Amino acid sequence: MLKKFTFGSVTAHLWVQWILLGSILVDTFMLYPNIFHNIPESLELGMEFMEVASPHTYFPLLGAASILTGILALVLAWKVNSSRYWILFSILTIVLEGATSMVFEWSRNEILFIEGADIHSVGFLKQTAQEFLIVHGFRVTYNIIGSILIFIGFIKYCRHSFMSLKNK
Repeated sequence: MLKKFTFGSVTAHLWVQWILLGSILVDTFMLYPNIFHNIPESLELGMEFMEVASPHTYFPLLGAASILTGILALVLAWKVNSSRYWILFSILTIVLEGATSMVFEWSRNEILFIEGADIHSVGFLKQTAQEFLIVHGFRVTYNIIGSILIFIGFIKYCRHSFMSLKNK
């Protein structure tokens, strides 16, 4: 029973991590090009579009789910040496992504999407948008690495489970 629950927790972490990766890629290739193409008008249009829900309402919860499912998977799969560190490092990349978001992105979100052109010059908004996109590139990289790491951890966990069944 514990093996099934452990398998489910590792699978859940993989699933949540891939949803997180897919979501950040949608932002990268569909949302952000529209939001940042003609500052400040595109920022205002983007704020209107995201009036009901925005990445800010979605990503903190999904990031927390990734960290929590990762911790559960790590604790339950800890005895499997071949997957232990892959799972651990996948969690660390998401923690790093979250810390990067909090430290570098949240203040820029406020400048771009709350204060906007009412307070800041167009030049400053363009510079802030460029900084936002550079930091966003790091966030995408962390998500890609984290997704690869948990996928390898998942494969190694499955291989270990299969081999332990085969040896019985």
